[in-house]
Amino acid sequence: MDLLRISTAGSVDDGKSTLIGRLLYDSKQVFEDTMVSIQRASSAQGLDEVNLALLTDGLRAEREQGITIDVAYRYFATPKRKFIIADSPGHVQYTRNMVTGASTTQLALILVDARKGVIEQTRRHTAIVSLLGIRHAVLCVNKMDLVDWSEARFREIEAEYRALTSGLHLDNVTILPMAAVTGENVVERGEHMPWFSGPSLLHFLEEVDVPDPARHAGLRFPVQNVLRPQVDEFHDYRGYAGTVMAGEVRVGEEVTVLPLGVRTRVAAIDRFQESLPAAGSGEAIAIRLADDLDVGRGSMIVDAAQPALMAKRFTADLCWMSESVTLRPRQQYWIKHTTRRVRCMVESIDDRLDVTNYERQAAPSELVLNDIGRVTVKLLEPIFPDPYTVSRDTGSFILIDPNTRHTVAAGMVREIDAESAVRAGG
Repeated sequence: MDLLRISTAGSVDDGKSTLIGRLLYDSKQVFEDTMVSIQRASSAQGLDEVNLALLTDGLRAEREQGITIDVAYRYFATPKRKFIIADSPGHVQYTRNMVTGASTTQLALILVDARKGVIEQTRRHTAIVSLLGIRHAVLCVNKMDLVDWSEARFREIEAEYRALTSGLHLDNVTILPMAAVTGENVVERGEHMPWFSGPSLLHFLEEVDVPDPARHAGLRFPVQNVLRPQVDEFHDYRGYAGTVMAGEVRVGEEVTVLPLGVRTRVAAIDRFQESLPAAGSGEAIAIRLADDLDVGRGSMIVDAAQPALMAKRFTADLCWMSESVTLRPRQQYWIKHTTRRVRCMVESIDDRLDVTNYERQAAPSELVLNDIGRVTVKLLEPIFPDPYTVSRDTGSFILIDPNTRHTVAAGMVREIDAESAVRAGG
């Protein structure tokens, strides 16, 4: 079965955690001892019924406040598909948590309260989903039971949201009415909304097609570790371990090793104690090369026919994540891209995105916590990125404060400066 990674977003009390709890409970994914614990916690809150939100609100502080603070991951499966759900917080001050939770997902569930409709947080979360390159957005119009299952209210929200997303780069938008508390249209259709002919949420998630463009890109294999166990006294094994981040690698294929810019061939592909003829995007393997080259952590093995650019300057969208420091032009950081880490400088802050109206404010003086802005980054040594639209793995990076060693920003490469880039092996 294939795996679908899902993120959730929504304002406080829109019902994200309850929705996920309902998905888990109605699809029979909750263990008996877990239900006993949740029932006990619900009683402690003075509730007569089981609070399914507690299935995801795992931190004690979250349970006491009745809100989601951290990103909670939940795993479940149906006969058709496996799922990983990232339940992200809805507060404005936790925007960075939502970016973290959504950064590896393929589909986003954005919740709105049917009584409130589209609000500022809906616009903020939709903008982040678009920036992160998530190709499928599902607007879950929750709490339909509190508006008497009104079709007119649902259609009003539907029209407003489609107008909102028309200017964003969202390939597919689906809008579903539901009530997570009662389970209406979450796993099963129910009987209160006969006017809605679409699928239930779970049926949609089981059937939706989410292609991965990285699978059809050129090979990108960042070297994470060099494996050199002693096989016997006459022979040394030398393999390069890592994960295929884009494309496919085959035995006998001609590849280029960066930053050396040297071409060689793939002699073998190993996984545990078996040899493979090929490996694709997302697979963790070890590659053996035909030639003995100076390859180490931070090197990248790429398709010789579709080599990556060795870039020392590029523009990127940056989400600032630090509470203690702000970003100002000309500041220096470590940049961590795949397995490579080099020194860099944020040369300029080109604009800042106003997520409430989707306008860009030119040349701001700084970025503060949860700000999203377009920046120009200059590097001391080259990295090997692709535009984020080509590959989310090789098009993303983080910035690290050299003094505190804390991660201060997450970025998405938008455009590589042609004058400073060299196409290796080309």
